[in-house]
Amino acid sequence: MIEHPPDVPASSSNASVHTLESLQALLLSFADVKAFLQDLAKLAAEIVPGASCGITTRYDGAVLTVASSDQRAELLDETQYRNGAGPCLEALNSGQIIESADVASETRWPAYTAAARKHGLRSSLSLPMNNGGSTLAAMNMYSFDTSAAFGVAERRQCEQFATQAAMSLGLATRHEKDGILLDQLETALNSRTVIDQALGMIMMQQRCTSVEAFDLLRRQSQNNHLKLRDVATDLIHQISGQPPTPGRPFDS
Repeated sequence: MIEHPPDVPASSSNASVHTLESLQALLLSFADVKAFLQDLAKLAAEIVPGASCGITTRYDGAVLTVASSDQRAELLDETQYRNGAGPCLEALNSGQIIESADVASETRWPAYTAAARKHGLRSSLSLPMNNGGSTLAAMNMYSFDTSAAFGVAERRQCEQFATQAAMSLGLATRHEKDGILLDQLETALNSRTVIDQALGMIMMQQRCTSVEAFDLLRRQSQNNHLKLRDVATDLIHQISGQPPTPGRPFDS
């Protein structure tokens, strides 16, 4: 008979085992790193019902979201990039777990938390994906249902998942051809470049800050059920009559 720790219900332990088994199956079947990370984010979001997950990494000096379970996670990640501060960036930079148990009373990262409250965020947990002595990425868990959503059992499951995911990601990137991985990361970074160009145009037209410009772009994205990059591309076409300027290749 399997005994479970007193602070972790049997149902939580069973769910954790199922999630880790799903992660192992995902590793065995992945087609490319981008698809692997996307499935990874969706699987992580299942750890806490109603949660969202974004995976942040850094490449060529730029921070970007390489995968997300849904648009809410992507928007919150992007909000942190715009403000240059937030829990996912701190987890990525420090290699430490960063928790915000109650966003309503959070005093760190004031610009980010103010925007996060407007998006309905209640609590978050950002976990570094450490492998081989380095932090490959950060797994950002967001709860919109309740504060303190990441209790002892949930946090333990998230930590176990992040540890296993980091090992899997390290293995996946070693198996992946360098050229393909580079193309995938470059595509993700180009999305950021397009969004930045659109924000600059909005700031000039509306005479507003970058945070206000991003909020305008975000609302248009939500209202039209389109990705941020697609909304940004359409805006650039409308204003300039030209397609967006592509980002700088990583190898240039």
